[in-house]
Amino acid sequence: MHNFTVNKIKHVINEKLPLLQIKNLSICFPSDEGPLKVIDNVTFDVKHSEVLGIVGESGSGKTLSSLSIMRLLPNSAQIKDGFIYFRTGEMSQNILELDEKEIQKIRGNHISMIFQEPMSSLNPGMRCGEQVEEIIRIHHPNKTKDSIKNEVLTLFEKVKLPDVERAYTSYIHQLSGGQLQRIMIAMAIANKPKLIIADEPTTALDVTVQKSILELLLELKKEFNCSIIFISHDLGVIKKIADRVIVMQKGIVVESGTAQRIFEKPNHIYTKGLIACRPPLTNRYTRLPTVADFFKTEDNNQESIISKLILSKADYEARLESLENRPNILEVKNLSKFYPTKRSFFGKVTGFTKAVNDVSFNLRKGETLGLVGESGCGKSTLGKTLLRLIEPTKGSVLFNGTNVGKLNSESLRKLRRDFQIIFQDPYSSLNPRMRIGDAIKEPMDIHKIFTNNKERINHVKELLEIVGMNPDHYDRYPHQFSGGQRQRINIARTLSLKPQFIVCDESVSALDVSIQAQVLNLLSDLKAMFGLSYLFISHDISVVKHISDRILVMQNGVIVEEADSETLVNSPKHPYTQTLIDAIPK
Repeated sequence: MHNFTVNKIKHVINEKLPLLQIKNLSICFPSDEGPLKVIDNVTFDVKHSEVLGIVGESGSGKTLSSLSIMRLLPNSAQIKDGFIYFRTGEMSQNILELDEKEIQKIRGNHISMIFQEPMSSLNPGMRCGEQVEEIIRIHHPNKTKDSIKNEVLTLFEKVKLPDVERAYTSYIHQLSGGQLQRIMIAMAIANKPKLIIADEPTTALDVTVQKSILELLLELKKEFNCSIIFISHDLGVIKKIADRVIVMQKGIVVESGTAQRIFEKPNHIYTKGLIACRPPLTNRYTRLPTVADFFKTEDNNQESIISKLILSKADYEARLESLENRPNILEVKNLSKFYPTKRSFFGKVTGFTKAVNDVSFNLRKGETLGLVGESGCGKSTLGKTLLRLIEPTKGSVLFNGTNVGKLNSESLRKLRRDFQIIFQDPYSSLNPRMRIGDAIKEPMDIHKIFTNNKERINHVKELLEIVGMNPDHYDRYPHQFSGGQRQRINIARTLSLKPQFIVCDESVSALDVSIQAQVLNLLSDLKAMFGLSYLFISHDISVVKHISDRILVMQNGVIVEEADSETLVNSPKHPYTQTLIDAIPK
């Protein structure tokens, strides 16, 4: 049981009062310096049949606020003040005063939650249908097994799963990320709750899947006449789905209002910065504005700050012209990677998944080539096959004229100094037991960069400064850094071998838009500083357009379109490219 100190006020609600009221909520965690306040005097409400958007960076208090509504806070959390009133029937109850048995009647029944990552929220040892059945059975123990199964199949139809019988009997590893998120939504609406809390439910999804999930939530809201709290750091998504918006920073609500007012006339500097740092589809910037830019300058006029960063059409065309005269660093010819899916009785392969199918393209020195497409289209497989992290089925990759596929292991190991990869997840890319300085130095030790250990340590500290970190961070461990800082550490480790070519595989997709802007600016600065060439892989066309000179569009293992970034986004020729662009939240 949490250590609750709350206002005990009898509160009779009428039709005009909100469904949910949070008043003066303050939450602390213990620390060496005393109680650390992470939610500070937060007040907001949720009206009947509305979507309330909550936006802010990681650590702003978005998720903690929602977990307090569900009474799912960590055991170390201490609610120091405030109340949370939720209406059930004719009366409202202070959720913070309820015992565990009473809150169980509300949680999953009247209030439900959709979490960000379905792979970690669902049980891998249970079939998906059984997991949805369980939440119905808990609150309706008298229902028969057959009636509950029929309800689950109906729910799966409502959330538009393509094959409800297959989904019912599937384990989570047998379904895609979008399908799993629909399973989570089915669980959330199973008992027809009055309030659904959606915590970053579309962050890890492709833009087309994201669009379908947002449309589904709005349809279900209308059908069940429920309210939704939609939490996200993506303001484009919030703009599309929310009626009202609250903006949180460091545990405080800094601004609130209708979605239209927030996006058209933001008042707070922080809100202006969040809106501005999202890469636009319209203008092209020399670098992305960041939240810090709005706090550093006395002129916090959004239009004024942005106007100074816009790249002119003439400068953009001059950039493309200069690239045409540069030699190729990479030449890819008829590259394919097939995976066997079927075998005959005698073991002969009779069926293939063509992850990469006859792909050809060139990359010039100093160029950034974007690669976009939905999950499963073959983007990451292509990136890894280029570096021979995956062996190709056929085709060739020439790096500075050298055929990578014909190199023996020793020659390939030496060449790996020149091409590197930055992975998507900054959390799993670092060894939690290794100091970050040692993690950056390790590749230099392997490849014997510099003559001694002291020189390598000094170079690591230089790299930390280059990527915007403190040299004194050398002795710290990964858990002491944020996601954005960890990605900077990964970039420093990639730079330690002084590569010429880097594959960025969804390397900013796990980051807040504000941190994402900082990392994208860093990648651009490093390209200019070291003459790097990038293959930038992402499902986010807005991000790819900003950082790339040219873009390849991939569908089902095939390149379906190629053009410079402005032409591709403004005048797409292939229907699939148009679909990807249309799905971007405007």
